Amino acid sequence: MSDLILRLVAEYGPWVLLVFYLLFRDAQKEDATREALNKNTEVMIEMTTLIRERLPRAAFAR
Repeated sequence: MSDLILRLVAEYGPWVLLVFYLLFRDAQKEDATREALNKNTEVMIEMTTLIRERLPRAAFAR
């Protein structure tokens, strides 16, 4: 049994490592994208709040 496992790891080990590395990098990119989108959302909310505070109330009554 251990001979079979060693043979499989020796034969497919590099591919398995490559797949896990690529999945890890993809997760990092996804986290970076999500962080950028969250920051952009915060900025847009702040800008909307500032605009609403400066516009006359009648503009939102329509």
